[in-house]
Amino acid sequence: MTAAEPLRPDLARELIDRATKAAARRAKRLRNQLDAVQLGQDRHADHADTKVLRRVLAEHDWPGHRLVGAEAARAAWSLALHADDDADFQRAATTLLERAVQDGDARVQHWAHLYDRTLVNSGRPQEFGTQQVLTATGVELCPVRAPDSLDQRRASIGLPPIAAALNTVRQRLAPHGHADDAPTVVLAGAE
Repeated sequence: MTAAEPLRPDLARELIDRATKAAARRAKRLRNQLDAVQLGQDRHADHADTKVLRRVLAEHDWPGHRLVGAEAARAAWSLALHADDDADFQRAATTLLERAVQDGDARVQHWAHLYDRTLVNSGRPQEFGTQQVLTATGVELCPVRAPDSLDQRRASIGLPPIAAALNTVRQRLAPHGHADDAPTVVLAGAE
């Protein structure tokens, strides 16, 4: 992976713009700051983001560092990570991202997060502990396969121990407080 100019700066700008706007919408949704109309618009925007990313994947495979640069590759990962309404697409994106990782064109940590998300969304235990649930009582780890060896699996791909990762997420969310009627939301953990 190099810091050279990406091959498709136009595509990079679009991915970054979409991911930035999606993150702002998720933050408002997480804080219950959207009315019913805004929630509908939010869902429509999420579907549009997935449609655009689907087109990008069809045309270019995974938009990795060489094609769009590190920031836009992260943006593409974020869009795929939050495409929870399209499980088939999310699984296909995971496969393409894994190939990009093998080619040295994407981060293995991004693949691990997306892989865990597909497992959690299909009702199976995750591998790397990257997915948490925000409930009225705080942040909880989604079920994990073989919890006793979780930190070893995390270390093998450059992720911090699970206790540190959970602490980071809890600190990130602490200033916002939690209402007793907070929605249950699956969160991607800190990188």
